[in-house]
Amino acid sequence: MLNNFIIDTKTYGYLSNGEWRESTNNSVIQVMSPIDGTHVGSIPNMTTQEVDAVIKNAKSAFFKWKELPMDLRVQILKKAAIIMRNNVDILTSLIIREVGKNYKESYEEVSRTADLIDFYAEEGRRIIGESIRSDTYPNYGKEKIAITERVPIGLIVSIPPFNYPINESTPKVVGAIISGNTTVLKAPSQGGISTIALGEIFRIAGLPAGVFNIVSGESSVIGDFLVTHEEVDGINFTGATSTALHIQEVLKIRKKLMPIMLLGLGGKDASIVLEDTPIDRTAKEIAKGAFSFSGQRCTAIKRVIVIDSIADSLIQKIKEEVSTYKVGNPMDQTVDIGPVINDRSADYIYSLFEDAKNKGATVVLGGRRNGRYIDPIILDNVSLDMKIAWEEPFGPILPILRVKNIEEAIEIANNSEYGLQGGIFTKDINKAFYIASKLDVGTVNVNGKDSRGPDNLPFTGVKNSGDGKTIQGAKYLIESLTRIKTTVINFD
Repeated sequence: MLNNFIIDTKTYGYLSNGEWRESTNNSVIQVMSPIDGTHVGSIPNMTTQEVDAVIKNAKSAFFKWKELPMDLRVQILKKAAIIMRNNVDILTSLIIREVGKNYKESYEEVSRTADLIDFYAEEGRRIIGESIRSDTYPNYGKEKIAITERVPIGLIVSIPPFNYPINESTPKVVGAIISGNTTVLKAPSQGGISTIALGEIFRIAGLPAGVFNIVSGESSVIGDFLVTHEEVDGINFTGATSTALHIQEVLKIRKKLMPIMLLGLGGKDASIVLEDTPIDRTAKEIAKGAFSFSGQRCTAIKRVIVIDSIADSLIQKIKEEVSTYKVGNPMDQTVDIGPVINDRSADYIYSLFEDAKNKGATVVLGGRRNGRYIDPIILDNVSLDMKIAWEEPFGPILPILRVKNIEEAIEIANNSEYGLQGGIFTKDINKAFYIASKLDVGTVNVNGKDSRGPDNLPFTGVKNSGDGKTIQGAKYLIESLTRIKTTVINFD
């Protein structure tokens, strides 16, 4: 069904009020494949006047959409999930070409997202309130009863990242609309065609005009205008910490408060490995957690902190596992590691590698670079003066730090500007709970790689990884995108 829309279209429009429209701006954003630099398509480079019209239409649509019965919203989402499943192959191919993700991970992204839509639809049926009697408070009788309900916020601006163009965009959209909100999604410059395909899926599914809208353009032109617009009632952003700090700064020009702001930002996730861990299984989990999608995940394992007595055996097993990974063009279904998203990213990753080498790190594996393709890198004997110990590479490079004891491991793990996730590998449940209680992060994973999901689990970050509010996990995101409204009945 999406075949003609995706394959035959090379210049895409923006979605406003249920229609695909061409920008009046003469320029477009060219989307080039990180695989080989070929042209995938172009998306609109919109003007602020066009974005203004989209926002106003979306806000107008909110007042009708919030009154629509929940069952009808659920039916629309269910249709969208069916359409996505029927187009899994074409969407998989698009993700591969647009962001360079391998076949298996791209396919899983689409199929997982269809399940996500279904789950959010059902979760919408469970948006409930409660009744509270006044006599539950000291010195009150039964003269009052309060009825609470969760109601939508209004118009939500959704800003997803490039790395999961469908799976990161979808919860922002479905979380907003199942709750009765409308949304304007800013498509990423890389990955934007995939998000545009998502818009077409919901349009075909019968979503009313103006409920889900898509804009695109240079952030320097439309970014500040979009997030500071007076009609916007909330922002759901996933991306770089520096961008989030900028958004917080520019919001100061608004004449009214922003009711909600959800932030999912970067991470420097550390996995702590204790002496009693099963080495083979742990090595496989760490390898997958560090190098899937070439390490371009906020939840990638970006540091291994291991007790020195088992470091040699663990590192050898990780090396053996990663050595089996095939690097190359992700259109080849046997490839595990594809390119990073652009040359600037590759340059930055390689600069961290060179800094570590120059300061004495041991290169266990990898280091060869061919443009945007970087063979997976494992570094041993990483010290705290190396940039790779602290900075987020967003690429296929894994630093390993040796420590003497648990307390040293916790201190290094927490001594970071980030607080997204952390990991613990041990057979000792008491030590696992102890370390988990000490790690200053949103999620702790015990005996498994860091991950975002399944999509019913809450996902949060602290420090420079987020504001502690839930940005994913169906029930929890719906709560974040609604507010409590209370009606108090007074009895004679």
